[in-house]
Amino acid sequence: MAENGQVAVEMFQKDGGFDIILMDCMMPIMDGWEFRRRQREDPELATVPVVVLSALDQTRAADLGGTAFLKKPLDFDRLLQLVRQHCREPR
Repeated sequence: MAENGQVAVEMFQKDGGFDIILMDCMMPIMDGWEFRRRQREDPELATVPVVVLSALDQTRAADLGGTAFLKKPLDFDRLLQLVRQHCREPR
């Protein structure tokens, strides 16, 4: 939904209420590391689970502190499992 980290921060501040973040590390304008720094600073966003999606080695992305890490190319069954695990039932 957001083409970069800056747009994602703006979306969260405006809309809120997200159950999960699927995030690539390498984004233009604001990369995953900066996005996570800002997310952690915001008490409302800090608790939203983050699934890091990356072609990088997991050790290089470890400092992002995501809830889970999926290496590209993605295992879509595992991705769907994580989304189901962290998303609330519709009301």
